[in-house]
Amino acid sequence: MRIRKILLLFLLGATAFAQEVKQNNQPLFDDITYRRGNVYRSASGVPGPEYWQNRADYEIEAELDDKANTIKGRFTMTYYNNSPEKLDYIWMYLEQNRFTEDSRGTLTTPIMGNRYSGDTDGGITITGLSAKSKGKPSSKYLISDTRMQVFFNEPIKAKGGKATVSMNFEFKIPEEGMDRMGQYKTNKGTIYSLAQWYPRVAVFDDVTGWNTEPYLGAGEFYVEYGNFDYKITVPYNHIVVGSGELVNAKDVLTKELLNRWEKAQESDKTVYLIAPEEVGNTSLTRPVQNGKLTWHFKMKNTRDVAFASSTAFIWDAARINLPGGKKSMAQSVYPAESDGVKAWSRSTEYTKASIEHYSKMWFEYPYPNAVNVASNVGGMEYPGVSFCHADSKGAGLWDVTDHEFGHNWFPMIVGSNERRHAWMDEGFNTFINYYSTLAFNNGEYPTDIAKSRNRVMWFKWRGRESISTYPDVAQGMNLAYTAYYKPATGLIMLREYILGHERFDNAFRAYIKAWAYKHPQPTDFYNCMENVAGENLNWFWRGWFISNANIDLGISKVTDNSDSTIITFTNKGEMPMPVVFKIIFEDDTQETRTLPVEVWQRQNEWDYLVKSPKKIKVIDIDPGRYTPDINGSDNSWIRDE
Repeated sequence: MRIRKILLLFLLGATAFAQEVKQNNQPLFDDITYRRGNVYRSASGVPGPEYWQNRADYEIEAELDDKANTIKGRFTMTYYNNSPEKLDYIWMYLEQNRFTEDSRGTLTTPIMGNRYSGDTDGGITITGLSAKSKGKPSSKYLISDTRMQVFFNEPIKAKGGKATVSMNFEFKIPEEGMDRMGQYKTNKGTIYSLAQWYPRVAVFDDVTGWNTEPYLGAGEFYVEYGNFDYKITVPYNHIVVGSGELVNAKDVLTKELLNRWEKAQESDKTVYLIAPEEVGNTSLTRPVQNGKLTWHFKMKNTRDVAFASSTAFIWDAARINLPGGKKSMAQSVYPAESDGVKAWSRSTEYTKASIEHYSKMWFEYPYPNAVNVASNVGGMEYPGVSFCHADSKGAGLWDVTDHEFGHNWFPMIVGSNERRHAWMDEGFNTFINYYSTLAFNNGEYPTDIAKSRNRVMWFKWRGRESISTYPDVAQGMNLAYTAYYKPATGLIMLREYILGHERFDNAFRAYIKAWAYKHPQPTDFYNCMENVAGENLNWFWRGWFISNANIDLGISKVTDNSDSTIITFTNKGEMPMPVVFKIIFEDDTQETRTLPVEVWQRQNEWDYLVKSPKKIKVIDIDPGRYTPDINGSDNSWIRDE
């Protein structure tokens, strides 16, 4: 009987208070996704004790025909199955098939075209395929658009099984290659920028299994790591630069060029290998005067290789100094039309500065060379090689060079899935570009990446999309924001406004180190940042990276007392944020204080007591202007005189 009375009293009380109950903001702070650890991926954001990753080594021999504008060759891939399951087949990418009339990429390109328009008279031809894991080789395969499924007569064993796949391939080099490869005509010859030029194995991982998204346009790559040994045969009067180390320099360069090469390896200033006036002088630059030459490159533990070839190259280089004491070499190749002190003659200087900065600040550059190629490609990155537009000059050339070489960290070293999560490479890279640009030559080129309030109109736009939108799904007008600017803005806020430099840098470096040459997912990044920084950031990931929530902090009231002042802050946005604010007192002394984000867990208004008899003259939220507050009119309070 007593229990019933207590229950009745509770219900009556609940009824009486019902109209006073207010919804709290706890849902904004709850877990965002399934983020529990397992044996493959730890809850602390690092690879788990049984993390596995498959691998592929490539041996490729190819020939460039500059009359027919084709590439043909043969390659052998050795595939290592480290997964816990046997594989009856593997999937490979034939991205050259994007350049056909009926490819998915062509058919999903607007009639008026876009950045990812490309030639439609191409496609790859495959012959002589042999796939062997054990027993008799198989020649069975299936091609679907830009994917190829290769079958084995015997499955590849789990946990260490090995297979080989060999085939001949040939394709026409597109003139317009979706702004990623192509041909650039100059007065002294065509510059061939070659990428996605051989069949590549897709990633088989513990999250999706086979990652087989078609190559459409905005979505870039997700491929396995391995060692590459590749040979490129070209007409004798071509110069070839490529990913990795040129291992037969003595066979393809004259003694004079070898002497200059050695000089450049010891020089912090740019050294000409082929000076502008020497382009076309084959007696100086080529060891033979007819026929063909084969350039041989090797690169270890990389997810891809690319190269460029031309008769028109000016070629210069300089030493890159790495923090661990090792050396690398910055190189640039460009035509006479791109030469000049305000243009490509500074390319090697830019490349060297970019690589040295990122190596010192985040993670040491692992490759023997960093080569910048003047091209018809606006800007595209591959391990150790970048294609940047030949018309770029000044700040524009710095920006594109720095951005494309920044991609060596994301996604070349940290191998995220660009087809699904463009923000994990483009956004992270745009973020690190901000600091490298501040550092270059004492700020020679101003940057507005951190000026987030310049982009408030987009943040308020009803047609905006979230960062988590897949790149091939995002509207063209949104991609620059969803993949580049918004994630970069978020990371700058996290470093400058929320965590501070030390905690952020510790966490970001730990993420890079933990996932170098591996395949992280978004949740791995979230978990690693939180664990190392020691901060629950669910509210931040949800608001900024997953949803379209906006920030709108304000000052609604200032109340003077005899020995103190009460400041009433408000949160009118969908996304909570800490309140960093500057106080200027009547005697012009000033302080910067911070209210933690937790003040918004229960309500959207908070009174803050300033214990001081001095009157406050100015209150300013976010004095560094790192947050894109969508209504800046109430971010500052100034006392009326």
